[in-house]
Amino acid sequence: MLGLLAKLCIRNHTAYKDPAVRKGYGILCSVMGIVLNLCLTAVKLMAGFLSGSVAVIADGINNLSDAASSLITLLGFWLGGKAPDPEHPFGHGRMEYLAGLAVSVLILWMGVELLTSSVKALFVPSEVVLSLPTLILLGISVPIKLYMYFYHRSIGKKIESAAMLATATDSVSDAVSTLVVLVSTVLSAVMGWKIDGICGILVSVLILRAGLSSAKETVSPLLGQPPSKELVEEIHTMVLSHDKIVGVHDMVVHNYGPGRMMISLHAEVPANEDIFLLHDLIDNVERQLCEHFSCEAVIHMDPIAVDDKVVSAMHAAVAGIVHSVHPAISMHDFRMVEGPTHTNLIFDVCVPFSFAMKDNELKTAIEEAITAQFPHCFAVIKIDKAYV
Repeated sequence: MLGLLAKLCIRNHTAYKDPAVRKGYGILCSVMGIVLNLCLTAVKLMAGFLSGSVAVIADGINNLSDAASSLITLLGFWLGGKAPDPEHPFGHGRMEYLAGLAVSVLILWMGVELLTSSVKALFVPSEVVLSLPTLILLGISVPIKLYMYFYHRSIGKKIESAAMLATATDSVSDAVSTLVVLVSTVLSAVMGWKIDGICGILVSVLILRAGLSSAKETVSPLLGQPPSKELVEEIHTMVLSHDKIVGVHDMVVHNYGPGRMMISLHAEVPANEDIFLLHDLIDNVERQLCEHFSCEAVIHMDPIAVDDKVVSAMHAAVAGIVHSVHPAISMHDFRMVEGPTHTNLIFDVCVPFSFAMKDNELKTAIEEAITAQFPHCFAVIKIDKAYV
């Protein structure tokens, strides 16, 4: 059904990275979520009143909160799709992450409320009445929630939406919750077991777990998580596919929301080539990145000596020394400046954020290792952090 609606309502519906297409899918899925969750709320509240089960009624109220979550997601996609303005020059894409965070908070709140009511039901259990309408009403809600999970998860992955993936997580937890409630209703009515409150507690734990998981997925991009390994490798491959670019380093990827990414990097080029031709090449690579990733790209050009045997030999030697100090660090931007009394070896080293050694300690270790092997050389080192 969703596929048919997408074909009818969204132009170029398979261009998932297109901001307009992303917004269309976000709005369509959110509207479907509102409608289906309101229907499930009515169904479960009816089943709850027929059976007298606090767990069923709480599960129905949970679906009402899911409808509110879909409304929040709808607003997130709508506001996130707004064009940049003077106050927000990088666009409003992070509104989608804020919507996902709001959904997570709402899930957690409902989990706490359900946990409270279920604990009370342990001490004051209610009589659960089993009826065929109750079984039917609860039974049809499970496949509906599973359907919602699959389409939210599928579209969420295609358009890379944290908010929609959070909704998918909530949907599958709701399906499991309803199944638990259905089993508890049958056992309570048939066996006379007073487990309505216990099952309510189990359902609340599932809801709280889903809320914490989705909150983590939405908070990370807001705080500034690193880009995926696949994205970094794709950028590297694209830039290095040009013959005159011999190296890439100092890559930084800023995420201002889905479809609003900024890429900056340093590209190493031969120092003996025509600078105007190299500048034209860099412009073309920037344009290629912008078109492929729907982003803004800035490339800094680093000229390096590629045909000087002395520099190449020293570069290899220093790279070996750096690697021997610690295999987790790498070197780039190597230059040699020879003088009458000594030679300066100027280069950057890149270290991961988990690196235990302090910057000054690392510099000292590399300088001592270079001086021991090349007494006439001084090392001028800059420490960079690995942002990807």
